[in-house]
Amino acid sequence: MTLYTAEKLVIITEKLICEKVCSIITKAGATGYTLTPAGGKGSRNKRSTADRATVVDDFSNVKIEVIVSDKAMAEAIVEEVAHKYFNNYSGIAYVEDVGILRQFKFNHAELNNSQ
Repeated sequence: MTLYTAEKLVIITEKLICEKVCSIITKAGATGYTLTPAGGKGSRNKRSTADRATVVDDFSNVKIEVIVSDKAMAEAIVEEVAHKYFNNYSGIAYVEDVGILRQFKFNHAELNNSQ
């Protein structure tokens, strides 16, 4: 089994801006992303994935995970998201080095050629 090097970008922010953040990710050339409800405690107090989300769903948090082929793309996405949204909405972002299988799934040009 061969693992290939890639970058995983994680953005945790308000569901209210999720579609806008995902649009930035797509426009940057990422081939996809994963969304999951997020909760926890941070500088803006506690966020729940259960009770509060059922009352006002738009104010719940979401975790967006994106795997991209290189660090430059991950940094470009994070810089645009932070610049446009993190002054007015809660959010955190980080980038991790990861090992992936099926490298072609995360390369936009190769993915288009295989379909």
